Amino acid sequence: MTTQYNIAVLGGDGIGPEVIAEGVKVLDAIGKKFDMEFEYEYALIGGCAYDQYKVPLPDTTILTAKNSDAVFLGAVGDWKYDELPPEVRPEKALLGIRKELGLFANLRPAIVYDELVSSSPLKPEIVSGVDIMVIRELTGDVYFGQPKGVEVIDGKRTGFNNMIYNEDEVRRIAHVGFKTAMKRNKKLCSVDKANVLDCSRLWREIVLEVAKEYPEVELSHMYVDNAAMQLIREPKQFDTIVTGNIFGDILTDEASMLPGSLGLLPSASLSDGSIGMYEPIHGSAPSLRGKDVVNPIATILSAAMMMKYSFNNDEAYQLIQNAVKSVLKSGYRTQDIYTDGCVLVGTQQMGNLIAQEILY
Repeated sequence: MTTQYNIAVLGGDGIGPEVIAEGVKVLDAIGKKFDMEFEYEYALIGGCAYDQYKVPLPDTTILTAKNSDAVFLGAVGDWKYDELPPEVRPEKALLGIRKELGLFANLRPAIVYDELVSSSPLKPEIVSGVDIMVIRELTGDVYFGQPKGVEVIDGKRTGFNNMIYNEDEVRRIAHVGFKTAMKRNKKLCSVDKANVLDCSRLWREIVLEVAKEYPEVELSHMYVDNAAMQLIREPKQFDTIVTGNIFGDILTDEASMLPGSLGLLPSASLSDGSIGMYEPIHGSAPSLRGKDVVNPIATILSAAMMMKYSFNNDEAYQLIQNAVKSVLKSGYRTQDIYTDGCVLVGTQQMGNLIAQEILY
């Protein structure tokens, strides 16, 4: 019996629609393999939505997302929108849809495949075998804290954003971190800045309270500046990391350089409800739009995470993972991870190769 799922597809701006097209290609292959039927409903988000509706997150897009079983997002943003007022900038749509769907937990794996050790800018002995899961809180911190703005204070323009977390917000993301660690190697590192920030001191206090419910998990704490250094110095010391919104944003971009490219890291944004959103962690790269050179693997691996977290299909998740590894093992590379002796392919060909590997 065919299982049907509705997926809201939000291609967004720049290279977003291109990588999403390859993700859809892989989803279609998975559908044939597992007798699953995906119904795609496309909607606008970001700059392209502003062009049509004068807002980056139209009500129609919110409704489409809320009526779906999962949301598949490309990327938003373009330099041509940089002069817009902050409230209608494309990036505002990301914060808005996370809030609308209650997406508070962002899971970002950073895995260095054996086939890509040579693509990393770090020494093979440092990155070989790296497998880190970063749990980033997604709806609090300086991106959402109030008050915020730019005002004239004492005759000087002054900008301010507030890092704010309440205990319930910290507690729920801590539970996600501990539960994730329980399914991995039972090691959790909580990253904060408790030596300086009151907000981080509360964060650490709540994490320690939650830790009592997970006695099997080995908990450690690390200041964010040290964590940034240790991710490069000795990344294999980490298994699962839980941290706040802005720290997680920065650390996961840094972690993308362990395998060698932003084009390799997927993400899943989850809520207390049933809808998850899946997207690559890279941006819209408008200068590369239409050139068929960007790496779709992060988007394809985001589709794999959709299989695991929204559709509870670990077999499909693993099949996509194995297909990516197989194609890489065969020597195919997009421009961002190309090294001498490999076969250079474009966005569409990489998607085709991975989809074909799934089917055959």
